[in-house]
Amino acid sequence: MDVVFLVVGGLGVLVLALSLLLGDLFHLDVDHPDAGGLFSLPAIAGFIGAFGFGAAIVSALGVPGGSAVAALCGIAAAFPTAWFATRLARMAMNMRTDATPTQRDMIGTIGVVVTPISVNGFGEVRISLGGQPVKLSARADHPIALGARVLVVEATSSTSVIVEETPL
Repeated sequence: MDVVFLVVGGLGVLVLALSLLLGDLFHLDVDHPDAGGLFSLPAIAGFIGAFGFGAAIVSALGVPGGSAVAALCGIAAAFPTAWFATRLARMAMNMRTDATPTQRDMIGTIGVVVTPISVNGFGEVRISLGGQPVKLSARADHPIALGARVLVVEATSSTSVIVEETPL
């Protein structure tokens, strides 16, 4: 009987994997298809997985009462796990994130020249945008040497800026 319970637990893991990979294609909750309701895929996966693995553990321990007691213990483990899986899914879906940086956010940032900027030509600068280093094509009114600090004065595109050299 242990093997049957382990297969049921494995089925729960399979349902969870499918919900992660194909969750946008299949929804079981009519009222709220995106987050978990009582019959969301994360809730079903949590229920099936906890039932199967919980019952397999109790069955393997050889508790008196056999499969019936193992199944009851599996159900006792399944409900809180399904509730917890639903809560986690809702929290993940409603998580706040920072806004995506735009061209406007590049203006006023300080950077460093990584490829020298020639007269009326292009070079490259590295700036920090949204906490991440970004390398951009750069133009300037006069040549700027490698390693110089620059200020972005205009963003002509999402990958190109106009800069001015700044004092250290």
